[in-house]
Amino acid sequence: MTMTEPPPAAPTVTHEGILRRQSTRESAARTYARSLPIVPVRARGLTIEGADGRRYLDCLSGAGTLALGHNHPVVLEAIRKVLDSGAPLHVLDLATPVEDAFTTELFATLPPRFARHARVRFCGPAGTDAVGAALELVRAATGRTGLLSFTGADHGTSTGALAFTDDGEEEGAIRLPYPYDYRCPFGTGGERGGELAARWTEGLLDDLGSGVRAPAGMILEPVQSEGGVIPAPDTWLRRMRGITADRSIPLIADEVQTGVGRTGTFWAVEHSGITPDVMVMSQAIGGSLPLAVIVYHEDLDSGRRGAHESAVQGNQLAMAAGAATLAHVRENRLADRAATLGARMLARLQGLAADHPCVAEVRGRGLMIGVELVAPAAGDPAPPDPALAAAVQQECLNRGLIVGLGGRERAVVRLLPPLTLTDEQSVAVLDRFADALAAAERSALRRKESGPSN
Repeated sequence: MTMTEPPPAAPTVTHEGILRRQSTRESAARTYARSLPIVPVRARGLTIEGADGRRYLDCLSGAGTLALGHNHPVVLEAIRKVLDSGAPLHVLDLATPVEDAFTTELFATLPPRFARHARVRFCGPAGTDAVGAALELVRAATGRTGLLSFTGADHGTSTGALAFTDDGEEEGAIRLPYPYDYRCPFGTGGERGGELAARWTEGLLDDLGSGVRAPAGMILEPVQSEGGVIPAPDTWLRRMRGITADRSIPLIADEVQTGVGRTGTFWAVEHSGITPDVMVMSQAIGGSLPLAVIVYHEDLDSGRRGAHESAVQGNQLAMAAGAATLAHVRENRLADRAATLGARMLARLQGLAADHPCVAEVRGRGLMIGVELVAPAAGDPAPPDPALAAAVQQECLNRGLIVGLGGRERAVVRLLPPLTLTDEQSVAVLDRFADALAAAERSALRRKESGPSN
């Protein structure tokens, strides 16, 4: 029995009954449960065992939360140590040895130039809480209200965060073009597309006739994950840093899904070498438990007491699990491992795309990979094919592989395996995905050839 497979166990709960009760008791706002009708009962590493006895390779990883996979020994040990110590589990924002250990480890992972002048604030337990805290921080520090975000962005589901997500609405929320090679808003893609996007931003901020007042801040994702796994070009990120610095606009980097080694560097902004004013962190920093913080330049510290406070911001178990995760990723150079293995997986998927016209683009960074599916021969760029993406996800599930969806109309299949993924496991994941893609294509072709049903 390997560490990546949980020990077999006879199901003690009824798979169908649990799913049926969930559908009748829980909100219609359920997301993952709709497309992934499984009931996890055990998990370890990459593997989940369902109540029906089936095993799955989990390449969703809690939307990137599980940097070390399920129930990693160092995480479990850290949690048990706190439980066995008799330490309080709820302490508001009081200082504790557990919190001190977490912040010490967190600062050890930050880019040194950023860490030297950084402060950390604990927020509510979700990434969207940290986004809200970051927006509140820059507004208080600048005395301004307007904010800049980007097309395709996803910063969470709270009221404040939704305003700066792609389909949100709020007065003063300006959405700028995000570089996207396949669906370039300027029709060029590549470096030229990034250059035009940067010029657009400069013109909007500097043209007195644009109607855009000096904003409180700019928020961006170094890689848009939910938006379709779209990496920001490093040159464009450096331009955004220059544009904001020259105009005294705080730059907020949303690292909720990209942090802790996921993209091949510990923090995704390190690819470009920029130093943001604020970094938003959640997901993997809690080692599988809910935890969110913002880390920001000390000059932005307004000192206002109780700002964006939460009664659950002092989650001791999450801090212990998070410190263990951060240390394990750092000490074992798992970010480097993600870069190497991710490049290998991207290469194979790009080779696969040559034989499948429905694959418009394969892209990503490290172990954050997206496969955009389209209706072929229907234009350039071709329109998204969300039905095919959903079919591929289902075919993957039929083969014991869990993947996510995102992007425009949810037509991008997302692979977010844990950083502990082995070479052998990566081959198994890609084999199952290739088989699922071919099966979904065949089914779509049969439906097309048979025509509309009578």
